[in-house]
Amino acid sequence: MAKIDIRRPHGTTLENARTVVEKVAARISEKFGTEGQWEGDTMSFARSGVKGAIEVTATDVHVTAELGMLLSPLRGTIEDEIRRKLDEQFG
Repeated sequence: MAKIDIRRPHGTTLENARTVVEKVAARISEKFGTEGQWEGDTMSFARSGVKGAIEVTATDVHVTAELGMLLSPLRGTIEDEIRRKLDEQFG
């Protein structure tokens, strides 16, 4: 299993960061077919072959994911897309 672990400071309020994470999660969902739900300040997401979470704290956003065997070769593409979206929103 390939793992993704990205941490990005956000420099905004927790509420604003959560709103941005929802936008990023919507884009990830659109592109990769994941479904997510909030549990406190962490959005868990999953689909066949991938599961992960986006945790929002007062200072940063932390994305973790585990990719199954079929999606492991796409790790770089998926990571790049997540980083790009986080940079666009929190840049």
